[in-house]
Amino acid sequence: MTKHQIEVITSVERRRRWSQEDKERLVAACLEPGAVLSEIARAAGIHVSQLFRWRKELCQIEEPRETASTLVPVVVSEAALPASPIPSGPPTPSQSRRKRSDVTIELGRDRRIRVDSDIDTDALGRILDVVLGRR
Repeated sequence: MTKHQIEVITSVERRRRWSQEDKERLVAACLEPGAVLSEIARAAGIHVSQLFRWRKELCQIEEPRETASTLVPVVVSEAALPASPIPSGPPTPSQSRRKRSDVTIELGRDRRIRVDSDIDTDALGRILDVVLGRR
C-alpha cells in the first residue's frame, strides 16, 4: 500500500496559492529531458495549461526597460551620389523588374525593422548595432 499526500482546503476560497519555489520546481521538472507535462500536472493536481503559463512567465527573458527615449545621432551630408540617367520608354526584357520582397526583423519589446530583401548586409549590421545599442 502506498501513501499519497492529500491537501485539504478548508477555507471558503477554493483557489490554491502556489509559492514561487513550488512554481519554479514544477517548471524545472517540465524542462527535464523526457518529461511528460500531463503527468507532472496530474501529480501536482493542476491543469497542463497552468504549467504552460508558469513556464512562459518564469522562462521569459527580461530586458531592462528604458525609461526615456534613446536618441540616435544623424549625420546630414551635402555630398550626393551621381544620379543615374532615367531610361526613356518601356523597360526591355533584360531590365524587367523583379518582384520586391520585404523582410521584417523582430527585435523584441514590440520593435520591428522592415527592409528590402536585397539590402546591403554591412549597412543592415550597422543599423542593428545602433538600434540595439551595441555602438
